[in-house]
Amino acid sequence: MSEALPAYARLPQRFAIEPLLAALNELPTEAWSAHFNGSFYDGDWSGVSLLGPAEAHGALVPAQGQSVRPSIPSRWHTPFWPALLASIASPISSARLLRLGPGACIREHRDPDLGDPQGDVRLHIPILTHPAVEFVLDGQAIPMQPGEFWFLDLSRPHRVDNRSERARIHLVLDVARNAWLREQIAAGLADTPTVTPARSTRAFADFRARAHADPQLFARLARHSDAQAFAEEAVRLGAELGLDFSLDDVRSAMRAGRNSWSTQWKA
Repeated sequence: MSEALPAYARLPQRFAIEPLLAALNELPTEAWSAHFNGSFYDGDWSGVSLLGPAEAHGALVPAQGQSVRPSIPSRWHTPFWPALLASIASPISSARLLRLGPGACIREHRDPDLGDPQGDVRLHIPILTHPAVEFVLDGQAIPMQPGEFWFLDLSRPHRVDNRSERARIHLVLDVARNAWLREQIAAGLADTPTVTPARSTRAFADFRARAHADPQLFARLARHSDAQAFAEEAVRLGAELGLDFSLDDVRSAMRAGRNSWSTQWKA
């Protein structure tokens, strides 16, 4: 499947949440390992690898074209997870339970390997979530609910904020592109919920409007010639106004405008 894919789609397949929760609760605390990409997150981002590369060099590393094998230790093995994976009609190269702890965040990044038109794509099955968890893809909040099945093009900019007091846990799969997946995405697009800009994206849009209308606020931003200092000042000034957005929101806007939003202040 080499044609262009949408940014996201809720697939038709659904998963009963009670068996998912029961299987999740059978895993002991020691089954969870910290995510290998420590530069991308703050707080607890951890997981359990169910299926991964045969020659893994660390916990939770996806296969990315390597041969795969079950990776959960036999002492924690139950028939539930293999049966669930067998219900997905596309070759799976990686299956991981990924947990984002209370108050934790995954900073904005891209997964460029997922943009290969001949490579794997990523699917999510939410198991535990909360209204205060926000998965942001290209500035849009993706409203994933427990038991749903989602395709996400994570070669695009994305981040996750867990502002709740409970862990967010998803089953995350890397699967091959095939006719079944193409059909699932096409069928799912017709039933995918409408997405809206993320809370922080809306807050930053409000801040930008105020900055353009307020000469004093404009001047406080304009004194910063360095992009990092400019972004940090924007976040600080936003907080003073009760507008909660992040450095990622500012940087994303700067990239989208080829840095014009910061350089315009120097004109």
